[in-house]
Amino acid sequence: MATNTILQKLDGGSDFGASTSHRRQTETYIASGTITAGDVVAFDDGKTGADRVLYVEQAAINATGNGLAAGVALSDAEADEPVEVVVAGYVEDVSCAGGVATGTVVNAAGTAAGQVEAAVAADTVVFGVTVEAEAAGRVDMIVYKRF
Repeated sequence: MATNTILQKLDGGSDFGASTSHRRQTETYIASGTITAGDVVAFDDGKTGADRVLYVEQAAINATGNGLAAGVALSDAEADEPVEVVVAGYVEDVSCAGGVATGTVVNAAGTAAGQVEAAVAADTVVFGVTVEAEAAGRVDMIVYKRF
């Protein structure tokens, strides 16, 4: 089910949260296997037909970035359970390779499944940009809209 990107709050009050007024877009998919909140997920190309874009799994390693990466899971899910995924906009606590600085352009699942890492010139897929430095394997970031 598609969501819209209507601004949710503009009054400047103090009750802003991770999903307030930042034009985040989420989609609900079905998990192909175990997914943990903060994992980068990818479309499941092991499925057939339209199920390829209905089911997601932890993004597999691809040295130049995973072109099937759909977004970042907001919650844990087991096989055949629905999982909400940020497909564009701000998301917190994304699984991340060590040493990524603020403002770093990242790719998806370059060297570790389900993670983002700093992009390099050879990468063919850019996934987003960090808005803080990596700490304890997690980072807040902006996922670039890809579809």
